[in-house]
Amino acid sequence: MALSARLLTLRNSPVLLKLPPYLSALCIVIGIAWFFILPLNEYSRQTYVSENAILPGQVHTYFGGSEHNVFRAYRQEVYQLSQFSETDRLAALEKVLREIGLKVAAQPYHFTVAGEEVKGTNVYGVLQGPRADATEAMVLMAAWRNFEGEINYSGLALALTLARYFKRWSIWSKDIILLIPADSTYGPEAWVSAYHSTSPDITATRNVSSLPIKAGALQATVALDYPVGPWGHRFDKLDILYDGINGALPNLDLLNTAVAIASGQMGIGCTIHGMLSHSDSYRDRLTTLAKGVVTQSAGQATGPHSAFVPYHVDAITLKTVGDGWHDEMSLGRTTESLFRSINNLLEHLHQSFFFYILLNANRFASIGNYLPAAMLLAGSFTVTALALWVQSGQVAVGPATKMEGTEKNGAQPELEVVKIGDAVALVPAATTKPAEREMLLPAAVVLAVHLASFLPLYSLNSLHRQHLPTALQTTIATSLLLPALASTALTRRSQISTQQIQIMQSFSLLLLGTSLATLATLNFSLAFVVGVLASPLSFVRPLPRGTTTGFPAVLGRVGREYRYALQVAMNLIATLLYAVASPPVVLYALCWYFSQDVGGLLLEMAKGWSVQGVYTSFVIWAVWWPAWVVGGIALCRGGGER
Repeated sequence: MALSARLLTLRNSPVLLKLPPYLSALCIVIGIAWFFILPLNEYSRQTYVSENAILPGQVHTYFGGSEHNVFRAYRQEVYQLSQFSETDRLAALEKVLREIGLKVAAQPYHFTVAGEEVKGTNVYGVLQGPRADATEAMVLMAAWRNFEGEINYSGLALALTLARYFKRWSIWSKDIILLIPADSTYGPEAWVSAYHSTSPDITATRNVSSLPIKAGALQATVALDYPVGPWGHRFDKLDILYDGINGALPNLDLLNTAVAIASGQMGIGCTIHGMLSHSDSYRDRLTTLAKGVVTQSAGQATGPHSAFVPYHVDAITLKTVGDGWHDEMSLGRTTESLFRSINNLLEHLHQSFFFYILLNANRFASIGNYLPAAMLLAGSFTVTALALWVQSGQVAVGPATKMEGTEKNGAQPELEVVKIGDAVALVPAATTKPAEREMLLPAAVVLAVHLASFLPLYSLNSLHRQHLPTALQTTIATSLLLPALASTALTRRSQISTQQIQIMQSFSLLLLGTSLATLATLNFSLAFVVGVLASPLSFVRPLPRGTTTGFPAVLGRVGREYRYALQVAMNLIATLLYAVASPPVVLYALCWYFSQDVGGLLLEMAKGWSVQGVYTSFVIWAVWWPAWVVGGIALCRGGGER
């Protein structure tokens, strides 16, 4: 009976309704702090190869010697091809591949995005493995232009040399495809989408030609990025690029194999995210972690390999960086050993991790360690949503009659008699009573705002590139005015009550929390970044208006007119801070911080949305923006009657 009485006391305690904001803030603080403890040894571990059959670095490589002369001849030929027209260059590349002994084909593609034409032609050749049954294949890729737009002189020459070298070996149990896309972003996307397309109509609707020649299921892809001039240049380290579209990641075994071969067998240092000098300190680990989160949250392609990862084809790019003593022969032997390791596989890479965050080339944090950070941020919105839902179902009641003897040394809480079984207990009297919820108007407002979110989503991904900055500025103006206008209309015409505002916020935050929790399992970085940027929405409440009762007691000594002016100033500051936290303003701030051109960023986002299916724009405008607008409506509504 004592336990039941305590539970009843806790149920009616007003402290419970005051806890959710603190719980929400605690979830946000712990979620962000969790991110900063990931570089510690206790929350990360050394990389290791899970697939024993891959045997990285266990074979002797024979690439070298006379192949160096072949490479220099191909490099000079690539330089001469750079002086030709596109038609002559493509014809010459096809001729070179035929001379090597490959089955050759070409694939033109054409995209129109934001008024800009993206077109080119991919050239590829298939080397049929002497021991292969045409069921599996590996891809060796060297784009004509790398991700920075430079001609990939040495990378393409090395790929041609390796193809000629591989042709002489009889050890291959998988076909090898040499792919030469026109660029490093849209060429690979056109080729891999056509490779996995089973209907010619699908590729035709995207202006992507079907592939006349195909091989087996793609097991892995290795891209070479070595854009030095035609006279050669030595490098210091290999920067391994691995991020795919929408934050998809290749199997960690492929990265571990590349690192083990390059650093262990060839003595080439490996870097991640351009961290050329990594001391393995906490600061360097955290910097690498932050760079990985930013890259993954953007969801854009980071190299020619990115287009393959969403198709469950493990792919990486080996990019030469720095000025050292390693040359093309070192990179060639690394690539040979890597392909021979992939050739050992009896099945697709599956034993290692597909969800991870690298802290350096030899250390990572697994999904079990980093996922709670995003889940706690998503949970903060859910906690606030449930608290608002509970508050919306209660209304305050008048003071109850106090029982004799309940006042001692000041006012005590009113008590009421509650029967528990055959006994009775005195518990604090309830200060609220259940109220019927009016949910039609709040649900309609939330639905209308989410439908309106497709306007900025469509305009910023469909307009001509020269109109994209104007469209973003229009979106900013609309975003800042919409909450105030909607709040005024709802107050004057529909007489929206405080209860309906609470229900509206509850629905919106619940959608935001569940969306981010689901997204965290697919793209942790995007869910974490959006969760941090949207965290103020958990604490948005209607601004006080026409009253000074909510001010601290210390302000009681200030005159009424000064208190009212201070209230107006505080409301103005809160509104300005809320406007700064809007998604379009945050986009402008991020462009300024990373020294990015706003128009260029919007164009890349439009290209990613139209060509590669990058859903970052959808998360920003259809998940985060509606929640911000609904919070703005509640903020501008002001205090009022239920």
